[in-house]
Amino acid sequence: MVDLGLVWLFGLLLVAIVAMLAILVVRAFMGLRPSTVEDAVAVASAAGRMDRPHGRSTARQILDQRFARGELTADAYREGLRVLGEDR
Repeated sequence: MVDLGLVWLFGLLLVAIVAMLAILVVRAFMGLRPSTVEDAVAVASAAGRMDRPHGRSTARQILDQRFARGELTADAYREGLRVLGEDR
């Protein structure tokens, strides 16, 4: 005879595994990395404010943050500054 408690436990475990796989697949196809989400939040929060530290643009702030977190090499950072026109 099969214990019904074990059947419920197996069912819940199976649902949890399927949910985790679904989340991983969605994140893989959307290409969302944590830094992308953080950058999007930074842009959204800065969009409503006129006061920017040191007069920097929002794009420059994001570039600075990504460089500080080690996501960009020095060359990639300089290239980003050049593209933004802030390489002075």
